[in-house]
Amino acid sequence: MTGSAGATVGGAGTEVGNSLVNRVVGSMMTKVRSAVVRGAGNDTATAGDAAARTDAGKGGADGTEGGTPVEQLLAVVRGGRAHKVPALLEPLDAAARKTALGQLKSLRSEVRGWDWKRWNEATAVRRALYVAGAGCQTGAAATATWLGGRDLLSWRSEDGTLVLSVLAGRDQAWTADVAQRLAARPAVAESSYGLIRGLVERSGCAVPATDGYVLAWTREITDARLLERLREDTHTRVLVPHALAMAETPDRLTWSVGPEAPTHWPTALATLVAEGVLDRAQVVDLCVSRLLRGGRARDLRFPLEVLRLVEPSADERRERIPDWIGMTADAPSPVAGYAQEVLAGLAADGALSAGVLAEMTGGVLFRTEKKLVRAQLTLVGKVLAREPGAVEELLPAVAEAFGHEDTAIQERALKLVGRHAAAVDASVRRELAEQAGQLSPVHRPAAAALFGSDLEVAAGVPYEEILPPVPERERVAPPATSVEALVEELLTRGRYQDSAAFERTLDGLVRLARRDRAGLEAAVREAFPAEHWEHQHYFSHHTQGLEVVLAGLLGLLPGWRVDAGRAKGNNRKACHHEALSGIMDARLWEMAGLIGTDALPFLLAAPTLHTGEIDPMVLVERLSGYREAGVEPAPVDFAQALLRVGRRDPSGARAAEEAVALGTRAGDRLAAWLRAGEPLGTRVRFLPRGKDRASQKWWLTDRTVVEIDDRPVVRKEFPAPFRWLGGELAATPRRCYHWLDTRAHWAAALPVDREFVAACVLSSLASGADADQRGVTEPLTALAEAGGPAGRAVHLAVAFGLGSQDADDRLRAVDALLVLASRGDLDARRLGTELAWLVLEGSVKPNRLADALRTTAATGAYGTVWAVLEPILPELLGAEKPVRGLGEVLAVAADCVERCGARGEVAGLDAMASARSASQFVVQAKRLSGALGRGADQPLTETV
Repeated sequence: MTGSAGATVGGAGTEVGNSLVNRVVGSMMTKVRSAVVRGAGNDTATAGDAAARTDAGKGGADGTEGGTPVEQLLAVVRGGRAHKVPALLEPLDAAARKTALGQLKSLRSEVRGWDWKRWNEATAVRRALYVAGAGCQTGAAATATWLGGRDLLSWRSEDGTLVLSVLAGRDQAWTADVAQRLAARPAVAESSYGLIRGLVERSGCAVPATDGYVLAWTREITDARLLERLREDTHTRVLVPHALAMAETPDRLTWSVGPEAPTHWPTALATLVAEGVLDRAQVVDLCVSRLLRGGRARDLRFPLEVLRLVEPSADERRERIPDWIGMTADAPSPVAGYAQEVLAGLAADGALSAGVLAEMTGGVLFRTEKKLVRAQLTLVGKVLAREPGAVEELLPAVAEAFGHEDTAIQERALKLVGRHAAAVDASVRRELAEQAGQLSPVHRPAAAALFGSDLEVAAGVPYEEILPPVPERERVAPPATSVEALVEELLTRGRYQDSAAFERTLDGLVRLARRDRAGLEAAVREAFPAEHWEHQHYFSHHTQGLEVVLAGLLGLLPGWRVDAGRAKGNNRKACHHEALSGIMDARLWEMAGLIGTDALPFLLAAPTLHTGEIDPMVLVERLSGYREAGVEPAPVDFAQALLRVGRRDPSGARAAEEAVALGTRAGDRLAAWLRAGEPLGTRVRFLPRGKDRASQKWWLTDRTVVEIDDRPVVRKEFPAPFRWLGGELAATPRRCYHWLDTRAHWAAALPVDREFVAACVLSSLASGADADQRGVTEPLTALAEAGGPAGRAVHLAVAFGLGSQDADDRLRAVDALLVLASRGDLDARRLGTELAWLVLEGSVKPNRLADALRTTAATGAYGTVWAVLEPILPELLGAEKPVRGLGEVLAVAADCVERCGARGEVAGLDAMASARSASQFVVQAKRLSGALGRGADQPLTETV
């Protein structure tokens, strides 16, 4: 007989022998399979592996090891064989699944801690966990949470199919609940579309119209059969309306393909509207509503294209007149242009009243786009020619253009008013004359001839330059004094971008850690998920901001790692950005090692002013506190404090004397530093530009050379992360490919050496001008408000910013220019000289420069802007090749001269002004020449 239960005594020895052989062979096969899955270099087995694989017995028919059904399931999951999970789950009852779930959770936690070398193995195990855990969960919320876990989330469609199979027996309400919960989470819905769709169809629940689900649906359905698939899909009527209303339009809907392409969504939707598959009124309403809400041009392109193709009827256009007017005033240019076309058509049909047209005109004329403004003036002119009785309502709206930045627009509006002014009554005429006071001086003679005595001319009023007030030196608020207040600050992630607030939080953290370490540790453990701080690679490359200090507080950092972070220096080829950020990194590592100990009672480097500067007397008081406590300053903290102390502060001499009186080495170093008063020095130069872009010497970033002056005291007495400030870096161009989130702290690290910081960030600022990078001018505001001399590097930084491609970057440069001017630190001629060569070599585009300087002048700083332009113009006018866009620069210069009353000559201007041409360049040259040569009693000449 065979079988253990019925074994004869005589056969017992044979059966025992067979059983032993089977166990040995099974164990060996388990180890072989484990080695194959795990790969080379990962041959160590955990205790869990051994427990799951012992007593395997004979291999089953399905290839699984022996043991209980739960053990078999766990063995398959550990082996990463997700496709075998459904069959092993099927026979398990509720109790067995509950038991398995607990062990699956433990395995999930174990996998999270695996080394990166086991990545492939971990990926396979997670896939199996994803399926098995879903089948073992009982509640809908718990199942959705498991399937939505970031570590388990799968992008493989076959995994969703496996999950559907293990959830096949659940009731419809439960299935619908899971589907809706998954669809409500954007990242989950985007990656689990097939699973969610299967659950929806199985349960018969409502289609989940969420952003993530719609995004995944559009990606799934977009192919050469798009129109046909949309017709067939029962979800189309629900999901298309949501797609039209989304704040961020799905990427497939904005693909740059022509209307004839089969994947062109607007054409497909217009076809479905024509066929009656989609409701026309709903589509039009959704498109108009989305355009009214505004947003990025990319997100508005889709509803705008759909609206153009659907072509609202005359009644639909009339019903939405207020919506079109709102778009013409506030929407991005393409949307405003479309709305203007619609309203122009209604006006031509007589469906637009004079009052409504006046409202529309006032909004459009306030815009900066010249094309829209010119089109609006043309529209009003046609209406007035057809309906003379509307003159009193429309002309005051037209007069809004008298204040437009473009003098050609002003002239066009003035001529339109002049043609119809005779038909208005006295009160309207006086209103128009009052508006004419906004006209550029070049048009005022024509305005005086038109309005006569109604035009008030303020004669003899001297020009007054308007500059912003000098920024106040704001004191940094005291640090938090309670654990609750500090934790609230720590949880406010945005404060990392506010240097002063971040420093205040650091100081509070250090002080409270020494005063109540146990209480602070408990609060941090409760408020932060600290488990990932224990991972050996989490802090390998970055401090993760304050997280490294908090990890040090909780004792989660090995000593060798802290020491390495504190002592990390820079090689000679290091990037200036990394070197600047390395200062903050070294401080954080030092705090991580000393926090909560007597060696760091408080921070010496905590700034007293929002710029990062430290009052010299306050630093002396802090050193005195250290002396009384018998504590030596932490090297990195003290080095940062020295770099922040106000060397030019009036109290510096007194502070030096009191520092010496402390009788400590730190006091002597502070006194010597204050008395030397030498700024950290740099020199900036540029290599010649290459012949073409392939030369690797075309872009400014590749040609910028920063030489750091030799400072022996810095290299000898400062810690390694600071020694580059004394001249350790090689003077060679540097192109870096990293993105550092410590930019907000660069200027605050050297708050009294802004020229040095400016030199270090020039390469990134340059990329905004000639390489069209965005967001590069963030350090400019802090540089303008910081201390120290403003030399060539600071002015180059502003010049690069003024020439940036991004409008927001240019605005930050305008602010910096105005702050420097208000503080008396702006050398306008130096800035103009730098801008001249940048324009001539093509690194700065004239139209961008004109826009930035026009914005600057509009604040009332016409004299300042002219002082910048005066050295630029001779260089540009005398260029060998005509400078494209110079007409815009001349227009800004003419406006500044007319308003500030500057006089003089510009080399080469008269020759250009004498040319017989109606081009913008010649017209503005004549205007500027006339303004510069005009005497007190010389009439202005109007441009033609």
